[in-house]
Amino acid sequence: MSKTCHSVSQLVQSLTVQLMSTIKNLGSQQKEPAPGHLSVLRPTKAHPFRPSGFYSNTWSISAGVIVHPDVNCDLGDLIMRVAFSTADEPRLPRLVAYPQADTNIQFCSMLKKKLVSAISGEHSPNRHLETRPIGNWKSPSTIQDLERTDCTLATSDQVPVGHVPRSLTIFCRGENTRQTLPGDHVAITGVFLPLIRSGYKQIVGGLLSDTYLEAHRIVSVNKTAEEETASSTLTPDELAALTEEDFYTKLAMSIAPEIYGHLDVKKALLLLLVGGVDRKPDGMKIRGNINICLMGDPGVAKSQLLGFISRLAPRSQYTTGRGSSGVGLTAAVMRDPLTGEMMLEGGALVLADKGVCCIDEFDKMADFDRTAIHEVMEQQTISIAKAGIMTTLNARVSILAAANPAFGRYNPKRTIEQNIQLPAALLSRFDLLWLIQDRPNRDNDLRLAKHITYVHQHCKQPPTNVQALDMNVMRKYISLCKMKNPVIPEDLTDFIVSAYVELRKQARNSPDMTFTSARNLLGILRLSTALARLRLANSVEKDDVKEAIRLLEMSKDSLNCVAESRGFRPAGSVNDKIFALIRELAGDSKIVKISDVLEKCSSKGYKPDQVDNCIEDYEALNVWQVNQTRTKITFI
Repeated sequence: MSKTCHSVSQLVQSLTVQLMSTIKNLGSQQKEPAPGHLSVLRPTKAHPFRPSGFYSNTWSISAGVIVHPDVNCDLGDLIMRVAFSTADEPRLPRLVAYPQADTNIQFCSMLKKKLVSAISGEHSPNRHLETRPIGNWKSPSTIQDLERTDCTLATSDQVPVGHVPRSLTIFCRGENTRQTLPGDHVAITGVFLPLIRSGYKQIVGGLLSDTYLEAHRIVSVNKTAEEETASSTLTPDELAALTEEDFYTKLAMSIAPEIYGHLDVKKALLLLLVGGVDRKPDGMKIRGNINICLMGDPGVAKSQLLGFISRLAPRSQYTTGRGSSGVGLTAAVMRDPLTGEMMLEGGALVLADKGVCCIDEFDKMADFDRTAIHEVMEQQTISIAKAGIMTTLNARVSILAAANPAFGRYNPKRTIEQNIQLPAALLSRFDLLWLIQDRPNRDNDLRLAKHITYVHQHCKQPPTNVQALDMNVMRKYISLCKMKNPVIPEDLTDFIVSAYVELRKQARNSPDMTFTSARNLLGILRLSTALARLRLANSVEKDDVKEAIRLLEMSKDSLNCVAESRGFRPAGSVNDKIFALIRELAGDSKIVKISDVLEKCSSKGYKPDQVDNCIEDYEALNVWQVNQTRTKITFI
């Protein structure tokens, strides 16, 4: 044991001699270390704080210094440039800055002189009490803005396996405050310093002290809207791929191409990414963001669709219903550990402002937490009145939610509210409600099994007639679409009004469990403007309104699967369903125009050749007669 201790002491002594000889060889001149150098203190003069006041006892080593994150050492006056992320840190950045005293100025009213002294430590005076009389003395203080922010040192994709993101406190003063928004990725250049405490705190802390980064320069890594617009130029090859025939379907099939089917659902998600146009009449705002809820049995790729949209959107947040509270989604009032003041911290909806917020397991949220997003889904704001703080935060976000049935699988004998356990007030705030069911069908099961095995073997989607677009190309095109603000011309007003009245009439006479309200009319307008944006047009056309109505009716038809099993709608072949639609259009007159039949059937998703086959089959059965010009159908 003694030999081991003796060998260790010899090793330490030899290293000390080598270090002192190296320091002496660098020169006996004692000059101040330049920024970027590591200040080496003499062992007898070690100090845990800034070595700026101990330059006479230091020497400068002009060499590259690499500090391992697990090594503890005393650093001072070390210029650092670190990339930070604020989106993945549980303690989100503060939304407000608070004052900190910088200089104390004492003024004597009798001698007409003032004494200026700097203030160190933690002082946060009240702005309204800037002067305090002490006999003949008044001591006003100059105040500057100080913003204290907790940031993570790495983005989510740079965190090592099994680790959590590390955080560092940043002090921003003066013009460096209010330069970024919550959720931004920034690169900060500053000085890494210890937090000097005085009095009892220093006695308790001993030689240990907290550290922070004094920010000198802040550069946002996120692209602003202007930069995104400038970089959204498409190459000729990309423009040729986007200007092909039926590019609307091609863009929709490029969303999660590894997932089989769900074409109409993908079209709706494409319109959610593009969004509608906000309208701001006097004293009121009509939102343009589109909200969609995906409901259905487990294993129908709802979470996969949410994950792809979260990666595709330029600004997005992904959360789950069970792991999120109402405060975590909206905003929380926290006590600042430095000053003790109450401050606001934004939630997921605030961080996803002007983006998309994906909420998985939406039905697992508590009722109290779920009511916190009612205001966000319609008014696009979050009102806070807690701990003396009364403010309104912007949450201009599109919500994409996914919910599972309460009893494992969808029960046709129960209503939508009973299956999903969501109130009607919340369901009406979604523009589209899609019910995705896992129904056994031999042909569909065969195609789905082949698709899944191909993706599992080759890690890509099977070859199809439509080549999926790259995600970067889609982002560029979506950013170009958002620059357009199409309007609805006056000649389409009567068509939209008549279509909405017809939807209300069908909802009143239909025994199904869907509902139609004025929010559905606003949803049609939002979907129509989103379709016009996809065409890069300045006005909405009639085909856009028809496609919006078709998507709305297809989403309702997915909910009306209950009616098919209970006899409300004929369950059988395509001809039987088209025949039921034609008989409904004819009514008591027994005469119907073929143009109206084609329009009605196309809104239900049937192709013109299917309608022609149905007309010919029932004409051969002498159920109806068609005139020579093939324009009218008359029931016999």
